Parts: sequence; C-alpha cells; structure tokens
Amino acid sequence: MSHAHHESTPSLHVHPKDPAKIRKVWVTAGILAFVTGIEFICAFTMHRGPFLTSIFVLLTFVKTFYIVGEFMHLKYEAKILIWSIVLPVMFIIWLITALLMEGGYIFVERGMIFN
Repeated sequence: MSHAHHESTPSLHVHPKDPAKIRKVWVTAGILAFVTGIEFICAFTMHRGPFLTSIFVLLTFVKTFYIVGEFMHLKYEAKILIWSIVLPVMFIIWLITALLMEGGYIFVERGMIFN
C-alpha cells in the first residue's frame, strides 16, 4: 500500500488572462489622464474667470460620463440609466454654484467685504 503525498501549492493568476480587458483598462486610464492633463494645462495657462470655470465643469462632466459608463458598466445598458445617475448630479452642482454666486453677490452688495 503506497501512500503518495501530493502537495498542491495555490497559484495566484487570473484564469483566463484576457489581454483585451487589460488593454481596455489601460485605454480607459489613458483617456482619463488625457482629460485631466487638459484640465491642468487650462489651470496653469488661462486667466481665472467664468470661462475657465465652465471648461472645468464641462471636462468634469466628460469624465463623469466616462467613469459611469465604463466602471459602473452602464455603457452597455439603456442610456436613460446613465442619465438618471448623472442628471441629478448636474443639478446639484448647478444648485451649489448658483447658491455660492448669489451668496457672494449679496455679500458684496451689502458692503461686507473687508479691505
């Protein structure tokens, strides 16, 4: 009677290794890095003001749509599902911006700025 002892060592590799998925992750990271690079270039080369702010908001929405589509896997679902997530966020950002602008205007008009 033979007692064969086989030790199995656990292997830590992905089955199956899919180069297409790995490439997709790198492409996604590259696109997000590219848009962020544009934001950095705009931040350091343009004059501060409403135009620069609107560029930041626009590029943020581009990244938001891309992240929601890719990482939440909603790109392959109905488009209304993406809009149901992104649209409320857009309105909340608009509300915060409007309240800050209005609050700043009232602060300036009442002469409460300390020089």
